[in-house]
Amino acid sequence: MSDYKDYLDEGIFNINSGKFQEAIENINKSLELKKDWEIPYFYRAVANQALENFDEAMLDYTKAIQLNEKMTDAYYNRARIILSRKDIENPNIGNAVKDLEKALELDDKFIDALFAMAAAQKKLGNYHKALEYLEKLLEIEPQAVHARALKKLILQKYIV
Repeated sequence: MSDYKDYLDEGIFNINSGKFQEAIENINKSLELKKDWEIPYFYRAVANQALENFDEAMLDYTKAIQLNEKMTDAYYNRARIILSRKDIENPNIGNAVKDLEKALELDDKFIDALFAMAAAQKKLGNYHKALEYLEKLLEIEPQAVHARALKKLILQKYIV
């Protein structure tokens, strides 16, 4: 292989096969040949996220966004890392909310981002705002089981 796209394609194939370290190696070769394209940074971030190399993933999602500020999934994935990290005592939920706002600005029907935003708002204690996001989600996807469960939990436990 000599083309940056070939290495990237192989890296994406590796990700889909669960071979995340091989994916990173192939994507690194792609980036050696072409550094100014957001797609390899995004996929290297995906592989690093799967390996729980969260700091590296965050850097690559940020680089992908710098190269293309319309990378909806990069904003969403970066927010998910912030919201799910167990190795940081007080993750900056505000940064996750900003990323989710941007993802939803780019795609207002992004179900996973709506759910993540509801979860972030719940973590911040903004229960009514969390419910607003869940309502938007349920308008789009009425059968969303996790959204219904979170809505029920908030209504029963936090809003009296």
